[in-house]
Amino acid sequence: MMGTAVRMIAESGPHSFGEGRPDMSDARDARLHLAPPHPAPPHADTSHPAPPHDAPLYLEPRLAPGPAALLRSGGRLHELVDALGSPLNVVLPGQLAHNLAEFGAVLRRHHLSGRIYLAHKATGSSALVRQLAVTQAGIDAASLGELQHALGAGFTPDRVMATGPKDPAFLWLAARAGVTVHLDGPAELEAAARLVRTYGLPRLPVVLRLAEFETSGPRTLSRRSRFGTAVKALGPLLDLLGRHREALDPVGVGYHLDTTSADEKAVALEGCLRAVEELRLRDFAPRAVDVGGGFGVSYLARADQWERYTTALTEAVLGRRPPMTWGGHGYGLRVEHDTLKGALALYPAHRPVAGAAYLDELLRRPAPSLGRPLGTLLLEGLCDLYAEPGRALVDQCGLTLGRVLEVREDVAGGPPQVRLALNAGDVGLEEHGVLVDPVLLPRAPDAPPTGPGPGPGPVGVHLMGNLCLEADLITRRIVLLPRPPRPGDLLAFPNTAGYCMDFTATRAQRHPPARRIAVGEEGDTWRWCLDEQYWPVTSDGGT
Repeated sequence: MMGTAVRMIAESGPHSFGEGRPDMSDARDARLHLAPPHPAPPHADTSHPAPPHDAPLYLEPRLAPGPAALLRSGGRLHELVDALGSPLNVVLPGQLAHNLAEFGAVLRRHHLSGRIYLAHKATGSSALVRQLAVTQAGIDAASLGELQHALGAGFTPDRVMATGPKDPAFLWLAARAGVTVHLDGPAELEAAARLVRTYGLPRLPVVLRLAEFETSGPRTLSRRSRFGTAVKALGPLLDLLGRHREALDPVGVGYHLDTTSADEKAVALEGCLRAVEELRLRDFAPRAVDVGGGFGVSYLARADQWERYTTALTEAVLGRRPPMTWGGHGYGLRVEHDTLKGALALYPAHRPVAGAAYLDELLRRPAPSLGRPLGTLLLEGLCDLYAEPGRALVDQCGLTLGRVLEVREDVAGGPPQVRLALNAGDVGLEEHGVLVDPVLLPRAPDAPPTGPGPGPGPVGVHLMGNLCLEADLITRRIVLLPRPPRPGDLLAFPNTAGYCMDFTATRAQRHPPARRIAVGEEGDTWRWCLDEQYWPVTSDGGT
């Protein structure tokens, strides 16, 4: 059910679209691929028949039923871009409930209490944050602006975590509001205690952020981080905390790891459990372990396509097949003296275990030293579990639309160059190393192809942005579309709500930033409103 603002705008007429079901033939052209309603279990067999060696190198997006249905209403999306401009960001707040339920099911499966916090930095959408406020989830605010936004969206202080580097204003508001503060080290600990004393504030709940964990044995996993206190310095940190006992209440410990490695996270989680015991030995009462984020998203529908593409890219870098990128870019791979060097610097766009399933696998993993499942150790230690997913919690919650402005023939005989009414900052897939095909939404699906490129079959193109910069490439790779694009068509970039939608957006060359709308399906009708006008309340004031 969309909110009051949505209903009022929708009922005025032009803000509703999709009456009845659209012609499903558009779905074939767009190559929509539905995601399963629930994540596949670890190592589930989701394979497809092996394609021929010379089959087109598609990277088909994984789409949940909500965004897939929205894309099938292609003509209505054209109307929205006509009215609101290109680029246009579209968010689907209703998808949040499903994603949150998947994480909640993991906690129940392991008999754990705790809370799932959205890492606010993943999205700038007010609609998504306000929708999350009506759930039992929390939010992780990493700046003064994010903290103000979270409190203004309806989050109560007990459901807010203040993380990230903290300037004085950010730390003051966090202490004043009484939100839980992740303390990055001794300096922040001292500053927080000083604020509590100076302003006569209640004892402040804090989480000690730790880093550089190690384990005994033949293999040591330890990674330096600019965040947190190294575990080898835990003793002095606890000595300092003891001197501020009346001002600070350590409710738990946590970690921040810039990795997807489950091995490293298992080491960190076990280290946090040991730190909890150290706190209890000093007569504190910690009750939670915060495992941070980094649970990942699977952007692609098919593992075989990802494997074929990365293999072909390696062959292209080695010169064994034609170039697959602009200027021979290798995404981290290069050739020196006929030898392949480097490493593929790409997000693993197809992940058999991601999101809530990744958290489940982490909790099932044996602790590196203690040998028992980490979830069991949390339960036996009477510890709540905090987690801070970013892109995993807003998975499938948004897409970005861009209009085709020009299709230019390449004078050197390469793929056509498609210029869009958006730039690389508006859809930061390349910035985050995500390779996924856009969905083509033709302006006139039945019109014959025009312009450069082959006939009605698949066509490879370069996607160019609207800045006068050589580097403004929407993606450096050649993108394969099921038919040649034409000026006026739309390209829909799926699953951009997490980081890719607005994390790198700018006002470069005075191009206006993308407007953002929130949409929701009511029966056979899609309702929409501007993102900032969305509130998750019904017409009778309920929630």
